[in-house]
Amino acid sequence: MENQVKERKFSKKPKWLKVKLPTGKEYTNVRQIVSEHQLHTICSSGNCPNMGECWGEGTATFMILGNICTRSCGFCAVKTGKPLPIDKEEPMRVANSVKLMNVKHCVITSVDRDDLKDGGSIIWAETVKAVREISPQTTLETLIPDFKGDWENLQRVIDVAPEIVSHNLETVRRLTKQVRIQAKYERSLETLERLKGGGMKTKSGVMLGLGETEEEVIASMKDLRNVGCDILTIGQYLQPTTKHLPVVDFVKPEQFGKYKKIGLDLGFRFVESGPLVRSSYHAEKHLF
Repeated sequence: MENQVKERKFSKKPKWLKVKLPTGKEYTNVRQIVSEHQLHTICSSGNCPNMGECWGEGTATFMILGNICTRSCGFCAVKTGKPLPIDKEEPMRVANSVKLMNVKHCVITSVDRDDLKDGGSIIWAETVKAVREISPQTTLETLIPDFKGDWENLQRVIDVAPEIVSHNLETVRRLTKQVRIQAKYERSLETLERLKGGGMKTKSGVMLGLGETEEEVIASMKDLRNVGCDILTIGQYLQPTTKHLPVVDFVKPEQFGKYKKIGLDLGFRFVESGPLVRSSYHAEKHLF
């Protein structure tokens, strides 16, 4: 298996996946703030192709609870291993940075912390409270893990009531074990269903290009609507390193357009569907 992993090659990207290198004054300012305040962002840790665009507009997606994940998903560029102890000062550091950056709509995500009894949910709640205290005008989207199905931990997020709560399905049912390994398709659906039952506006995302069929994608979209999911993002999977799952195919922009129409017809309030779309892309537009 190890030899097979080493033999993986990067597939040549089509022209529609070409992006400009990050430049500009705002990009530089955000990069400096992130560095000075010892913040982690999924923008850089996840090798997001939209980092130049988002940082250039003075926005970023903060990643809390460190930058080492306890899970080893086959698609994700975030480091896997034994995380460092939690940083109790992190919520206030994030909140101060949100104010300094004058962020109007803040997206926060985290690594999975299956090593913690609370799954990191206490820091999650404290971070939302800190942002609200320091920047009461800032709206919030939280992209959360499934907390291993410990619904008491999930309730802590519901109790602080972010404007949007997101949890990604990531892929179709058939590929979940291969792509997400420690996650479960049904558990993710239940996470979203419980969030909706708690009065949250809910959001989820899937990646394409891992070998899924059109029928499987539509089935997953229907599964998400069946648990009341409001917002859907669909993007192209890009292989972070040769140790990660290879790209099976590059989905054409026209197909993304087709999925957007299907999603809207199914009743999603918003559907962001395109090759470069990621979970937090244009997140500020999803408030309603």
